[in-house]
Amino acid sequence: KPLSSIHDGMTLLGNQVQILDRLLGPDRILAVVGHEAATIMGAQPNLLFVFNPLFASTNTAKSLLCAMARLDDDILWVNGDVYFEPTVAQLMLETQADYSRILVNTARTGSEEIKYTLHADDTVAEMSKTVANPLGEALGMNIVLRSDRPLLAKALQEVDDQDYFEKAVERCTLSSLISMKPVDVGNCFCREVDFPEDLEAVRKHVTKLIDH
Repeated sequence: KPLSSIHDGMTLLGNQVQILDRLLGPDRILAVVGHEAATIMGAQPNLLFVFNPLFASTNTAKSLLCAMARLDDDILWVNGDVYFEPTVAQLMLETQADYSRILVNTARTGSEEIKYTLHADDTVAEMSKTVANPLGEALGMNIVLRSDRPLLAKALQEVDDQDYFEKAVERCTLSSLISMKPVDVGNCFCREVDFPEDLEAVRKHVTKLIDH
């Protein structure tokens, strides 16, 4: 999915790299690879890569853990199948900057999406596909502060191999070990590509932007 074309040779991954490289600076992007690693590395040869050697038997929790072991700073991570605009990344970097945070859409709560609820202090509580009475859906872009990283890393180690990283995040947020704030995408366009109709929506949006 990361190499899905969205317009005239631009891929989902290429769009992410272009935006984050401009906002964060060169040599600040680390990509975790496993399945079809050589193909992805060939498409973006200037990136730094970490290989998850157990990619065939693990999920995104363990892949994120592979990346965290190589980094010593606040970390912004994003799923490889997410399309977003520069304004979305800027929003995440600049909003609620004193907290770890997740990007959300309060206008959608799809049945197959990761959803969330809040504690009384407006920090994230539950975070899973099966949340009852959700307030919105998570969009696959998150930031963890350096100070919160040890707790998240411990949770990533403890969850099952087949768990998504959201399971580890929820362990931390549900018990208030980490306080994460939701950042609402609002009118900015951001779409996780789970189904063909998602990819079509992204392509139409990009075409509209270029035409204007």
